[in-house]
Amino acid sequence: MSEIDLMLRFLIQILVVLGLCKIVGWFGQKFLGQTQVVMEMLAGVVLGPSVFGLLAPKAQAWLFPLNATYVIDGVQKSLRHPSMFILYTIAQMGLVLYMFLVGLEFDVKLIQTRVKGAISVSVAGVAAPFILGAVLALFTKDGYGLFTPHVNMFTGCLYFGAAMCVTAFPMLARIIYERGIAGTPMGTLALGAGAVDDVFAWTLLAIVLAVVKGTWSYAIYAIGGGALFAFLMLKYAKDIFAKLSETVERDGKMSQTLFVSTTILLFAGAYITDAIGIYAVFGAFIMGASMPRGKFAEELRGKLESVTVGVLLPFFFVYSGLSTKLGLIDSTALLIITLFVVIAAVVGKAVACAVAAKASGENWKEAWAIGTLMNARGLMELIIINIGMQQGVITQRLYTIMVIMAIVTTLMASPIFQWIYKKYLGYLVPDSVMLEAHAMIEGA
Repeated sequence: MSEIDLMLRFLIQILVVLGLCKIVGWFGQKFLGQTQVVMEMLAGVVLGPSVFGLLAPKAQAWLFPLNATYVIDGVQKSLRHPSMFILYTIAQMGLVLYMFLVGLEFDVKLIQTRVKGAISVSVAGVAAPFILGAVLALFTKDGYGLFTPHVNMFTGCLYFGAAMCVTAFPMLARIIYERGIAGTPMGTLALGAGAVDDVFAWTLLAIVLAVVKGTWSYAIYAIGGGALFAFLMLKYAKDIFAKLSETVERDGKMSQTLFVSTTILLFAGAYITDAIGIYAVFGAFIMGASMPRGKFAEELRGKLESVTVGVLLPFFFVYSGLSTKLGLIDSTALLIITLFVVIAAVVGKAVACAVAAKASGENWKEAWAIGTLMNARGLMELIIINIGMQQGVITQRLYTIMVIMAIVTTLMASPIFQWIYKKYLGYLVPDSVMLEAHAMIEGA
């Protein structure tokens, strides 16, 4: 394939991906009460083999060719098509930039005010889904084609449990900040619990990868290195970065030189965490959390937000959707497993977190609101299952089941949260506010 052909195909991919995401997003907002990003998760599945591939297999195979045939040293081999590497790179770029933006809005001080309650809710939100996930793995490890052959029972239980634990922290943060409840006890508790929750989940994932790689030194190196990096950035580098905002505050805007310098720091942080084995998204998030607030953060968001959320991030959803094959759930047993996964996810998160929030001093209405927010998996779930498949832990079948669970739990968040406020607080947040509040959530 020539470079010109590759570029033309990529340009068509851009038109199709962005066009469909906007159409599906508009439909979801207008008729289903859902948000742009949540609907982009569905758009990714639509463009994959389950819908587009079923309706127009030749067109889907040409637009998103997973493999290409080459003759190497006289031997015919099937390798990843070059256009998919381009798509993957764009998807990862959007993901890294988005997690930086999430970190940019993350206020560590809010969590410090309610550490005890946040940890209590988070422990409940990790322990319950982890146990339920591990139990599901015990009964489904063999005979259903969910895990790759080299994965043993212990690893399968560990991964399934970790994947059930994750929370869509960016979605949770966006709802809380845009709703104006970030400084309230409920908002602070939910933010803290969501953050601690994902730390637990990703730590478990690092252990899973260590077991898969056959060495505990990997886990020690990855977890220890990640903790050290976060400590240095948030404790010391944060004060150094604060000096970057002086010129912005003085001039009222961010210069191109400063913007590029900040972008270099962002990708340096992403590279460091990826190199130590805990993936680039963590470095991007930590770098965002380390940046100065105020005018500096506003200028950064203004320069990055639209292109990241509107243009780059949809490619991650589409890339994830290309690996989702609903046809792999081809038996009654697998349908039942999928149903149990969804039920376990909801019970393990929503119910457990709500009970823990009530025990931490919240009233029931706020406790259920926290449980609803914690139950959404969204983008963070897609990240963790993508890692699981890339590392050879799970098959496309379990990947598809987990994508369904992520979509269902994420779709539940907005309408149930809205209903709780209408029923218990006596008012309904206007749709315009809801849509604005969720315009950038990861679904994650």
